[in-house]
Amino acid sequence: MTRSSTVISMKTIRKVCSLLILACSTQIHAGDDVSGKLALIKLPPGFEIQLFAENVENARQLALGDHGTVFAGSRKAGLVHAIVDHDGDLFAEGIYVVDRDLNMPSGIEFRFGSLYVGAVDRILRYDDIESSLDHPPEPDVVTEGFPDKTHHGWKYLRFGPDSLLYVPVGAPCNTCDEPGFAQIRRILADGSGMEVYAEGVRNSVGMAFHPHTKALWFTENGRDLMGDDLPGDELNVAPEAGLNFGFPWCHQGDTPDPEFGEGKSCADYTPPALILGAHVAALGLTFYTGDMFPRSYGNQLFIAQHGSWNRTEKTGYNILLVKFDDEGVVTGSEVFASGWLQGQENWGRPNDVLQMPDGSLLVSDDQAGVIYRISYSQE
Repeated sequence: MTRSSTVISMKTIRKVCSLLILACSTQIHAGDDVSGKLALIKLPPGFEIQLFAENVENARQLALGDHGTVFAGSRKAGLVHAIVDHDGDLFAEGIYVVDRDLNMPSGIEFRFGSLYVGAVDRILRYDDIESSLDHPPEPDVVTEGFPDKTHHGWKYLRFGPDSLLYVPVGAPCNTCDEPGFAQIRRILADGSGMEVYAEGVRNSVGMAFHPHTKALWFTENGRDLMGDDLPGDELNVAPEAGLNFGFPWCHQGDTPDPEFGEGKSCADYTPPALILGAHVAALGLTFYTGDMFPRSYGNQLFIAQHGSWNRTEKTGYNILLVKFDDEGVVTGSEVFASGWLQGQENWGRPNDVLQMPDGSLLVSDDQAGVIYRISYSQE
């Protein structure tokens, strides 16, 4: 399928919807063409969504190479993808496999020509990768110093403004107090100098640094089995090392754990900057610094909410916009993109958000196996 056919399909569906609403109360069925569902996505006026890449199995964290290659990790598939728009038509024709049969290579990052891949207990590095997509090199092992437990063991990688690589280490459980887990660590690019940056973080699968304050912001998935509405996922900020965010003793800044919270005070831990809602599964995020979107979006935060898996009524399955003031303080939030959940049936699950050089946003979807492009035009 070409990009042009995708765009035409979107416009055709929208026209039909405007004429015959009942015809577009779409039932989602396995195997349906994803391009035919794009009209279900609701965006603010002036924004458009289209397919950037198809057949990107289980696409998770995204990273951008120096020469325009988009890389995507995966979790269940064990694959690392490289995606290339060869002809510049904003639809990627080239889908390469950098590596396969890896252990949950969900987290990836790109720096100085090299692709870094987090595969549970190991960080791998593929040097000069963009010049060898059709014959990828064997990776160098940066470090094997992370725990090998797979429960919440998949990673999300992010180089900070200090040139250190930040890596979360999720708790190997729903809720437990186990040393060496529920942390965010950081290492030098060569794998040395590992240290704990933050503690009490149950499971973070999204990190970003504020463009001005340089503070680390990260999503945290709350525990299960406390009901449909508790505890909320969290958006946290760690402007310095040494903070403890409360897991497993306290959740969402004000809710003691029913098993581990006895004798603990939530006031002793760093509270979230924003409670995101229970079970929304907030994952990848990025601060917007581009020129394509209206100025009001500058330095605002987009979060991919993967969606609930065990809530009575499903929630999430959207892109959330978190608003900040000029001092880098959260002032509110609103849903920016929705429609992957229709009733109680979901056809896609947003996973990560990547800003492109032209100011558009890419969004990975590990359920549909695609990457979307969100753009803005005043016309």
